[in-house]
Amino acid sequence: MGIKVGIIGCGSITKMRHAPEYSANPYVDEIVFYDRNLDRSEAMAAMFGGMVAESVEELYADPDIVAISDCSSNEHHHVFSTQGLLSGKHVLCEKPISLTVEYAQEILAAQKTSGKKLMVDHNQRFTRAHQKAREIIASGELGKVLTFRTAFGHSGPEAWGINKTKSTWFFKKERSGFGVGGDLGIHKIDLLHYLLDDQIVQVSAFQGALHKEDENGEAIEVCDNLVCSLVTEKGRLGNAAFSWTYYGEEDNSTVVYCEKGIMKIYHDDEYQLQVIMQSGEKINYQLEAIQTNDNQTKSGVIDAFIDAIRLDQEPIVTGEDALRSLKVVLGIMEAAETKRVVTIETESLLYK
Repeated sequence: MGIKVGIIGCGSITKMRHAPEYSANPYVDEIVFYDRNLDRSEAMAAMFGGMVAESVEELYADPDIVAISDCSSNEHHHVFSTQGLLSGKHVLCEKPISLTVEYAQEILAAQKTSGKKLMVDHNQRFTRAHQKAREIIASGELGKVLTFRTAFGHSGPEAWGINKTKSTWFFKKERSGFGVGGDLGIHKIDLLHYLLDDQIVQVSAFQGALHKEDENGEAIEVCDNLVCSLVTEKGRLGNAAFSWTYYGEEDNSTVVYCEKGIMKIYHDDEYQLQVIMQSGEKINYQLEAIQTNDNQTKSGVIDAFIDAIRLDQEPIVTGEDALRSLKVVLGIMEAAETKRVVTIETESLLYK
């Protein structure tokens, strides 16, 4: 018996990732699309051979729908994901899990009440280079991690989103919340937590709307560039840069500096992971190319979500993981706005 899934929101993330990956999954046999713009859901249904729900309630009420992808814009996640869980569906929520800690806790509470799976689409955990890097760090062969740096930048969401104009919701504060921090930054914060098996506890940051303009020719309401310094619970120091103004090529690289050598991830087109030992010895790993906006390969997220449901396993990215990353991004935004070092609360809010 195949799994029937619903997708809420029919923008680019549905078209490029969720719908094609559900279609390709051998355990999924039907997709139902909902978007408040009926033309969009009908277009997706035509493209992927699915059905259309005319209201989100219709989607929740369908007893045959087992799981839902919440691909709505950021400000709606806490509404759709909470309702989805409470209507008895497993939920895969796009990142960030929500715009506030309180809203994220609503979703986590709904997950506990329902007993259903909640996974959040922090897809950097799924690349083979990142998984291999985590293994190498955990093995201790490079000694302790001392410092790190990471970047995530491309030419901006206005070229990628379904609304290919400067009026994109990504540029609206009440909808995207954190600008490039919530779009790209939160991915790398989650990745650092995953790679280092550690948690960021202190941040400082600078932000700016340096170049992007809205549909009226005004500077956008959210940051298009964000740079920050990070301290982890285990005392590692690092920095991160997130940008919507990398116009020549994307950058999705990370470097981890350890006692016995350096690990470079997605620095080189041919070798996605490079280890340079203190002795000068180099070990190159040819794994797979990172996904870019121009090179959309299978992310592995949908397969992992379906497997978690099918095999009754804990999802690879839990709601708690997503809340940890959200709290760091909120701290980074606060640090940038107040020009102060911000301490991230860890245990008190997470484990009530």
